[in-house]
Amino acid sequence: MSRRVLIITYYWPPCGGSGVQRWVKFAKYLPAAGWQPVIYTPENPEYQGIDHSLEEEIPPEAEIVKRPIIEPYGIYRKLMGHGSTTDMKVLTSTEDETPGGKSWKQRLSLWVRSNLFVPDPRVGWVRPSVRFLKKYLREHPVDVIVTTSPPQSLHLIGERLHRELGIPWIPDFRDPWTQMYWFKRMPFLPCVERRHHRLEQRVLDNASAVLTVTPLMQEAYAARTHTPVAMITNGYDAEDFAQTVQSDGFFNLVHTGLFPVDGNPHALWKVLAEKCAADPVFAARLRIRLAGKTDRNIYASLHAAGLDGNVVDCGYLDHRATVREQLGASVLLLPLRNDPDYALILPGKLFEYLAAGHPVLGIGAPDGAMARVLADTGAGSCCAFDDEAGIRTFLDAAWARFAAGVAHAANDAGVPSGSFAETRGYALSPEGTPAATPGAVEQYERQALTRRLAELLESVIRK
Repeated sequence: MSRRVLIITYYWPPCGGSGVQRWVKFAKYLPAAGWQPVIYTPENPEYQGIDHSLEEEIPPEAEIVKRPIIEPYGIYRKLMGHGSTTDMKVLTSTEDETPGGKSWKQRLSLWVRSNLFVPDPRVGWVRPSVRFLKKYLREHPVDVIVTTSPPQSLHLIGERLHRELGIPWIPDFRDPWTQMYWFKRMPFLPCVERRHHRLEQRVLDNASAVLTVTPLMQEAYAARTHTPVAMITNGYDAEDFAQTVQSDGFFNLVHTGLFPVDGNPHALWKVLAEKCAADPVFAARLRIRLAGKTDRNIYASLHAAGLDGNVVDCGYLDHRATVREQLGASVLLLPLRNDPDYALILPGKLFEYLAAGHPVLGIGAPDGAMARVLADTGAGSCCAFDDEAGIRTFLDAAWARFAAGVAHAANDAGVPSGSFAETRGYALSPEGTPAATPGAVEQYERQALTRRLAELLESVIRK
């Protein structure tokens, strides 16, 4: 008989985005590793994107339990007016998204969100969830409980159940808590900030084991607690990439997913504009394909750089279509948020970029977690936001490889340049040489990662 693991998560299909994919993919492959996933998730959550294709990933063995949640966002929208900027982004954003900065309503809502809902606006779900799950688990026992954040309040559910029922519990931190890049910008009262730190420490110290997604997060948490801290990164599902995408003949710089204002790579746009001015062929071939939610300031910067004619706005895509964009890229763009604390983060789409097999141009901390992965896999390079020379060198090498491939295919087939089927191959180093390390990418495949998760679950049972 399979063991059972209760996974408490706010994000679950039909929610879209990278945050939901970690545990959907774990759930998909856990039955083969001897574990039945039991999912506890809200019945009526606030989602910013919908992707029904992810519902097909849920295995038939999964047991899904949903309970209502009461959230403050609807109340805010009523109070602040339907026509104003009142969606969930306002309550969590720390960016000045308007030329004059935040409105007084935005500042007020952010202050309320910061100081009246600790650790986050989903905290009201903790008490009713504990009450329901205590009864449910006595009737439907599980061997381990996993809580995954954000939102961090879900860990408080796991902690209570662990303490009162004695079931081993693992909090999974997809993002750090008090070390998250936006935490220092929130208008916390001093007592509220101290409470966040106390809650985080309590979670770390009371857990059976702690799970993180990057080596730097693992190191940071291991230094703060005697609880074992494990690390299982996000990854890619090989089944998603078992397809071939024909080249459209353009030099496609592809970005998928959220593209926020504080990840705006001004140096990249400058380099591309200069290359277009210097090389008409490059200008004619260049396509900057943006698939996902892109901040309007990104479009404004592209317009200011004179790159409007090179932009293809794909809008929000489901996961299957997103993968096709990644497979059709010449270069995959991955600017992080321009904040020193973001060096800890490994964005989930990085691993899908690795699976796509095209050069990855990362922009962020050259000594951060993403830079380590790109260096270890040979999949690309990470340049600082202001490193125009490094960005130019990388793009020159990628363009030279693309141009050589177009010419070679056209000559061999006797067809007009650009109508060839470009195959996926090695990524490029900044010097333009094949640099992918054999086997380095495969360690991030979802089935391999799920086997590691199963080992961690077994370890906390044996303690």
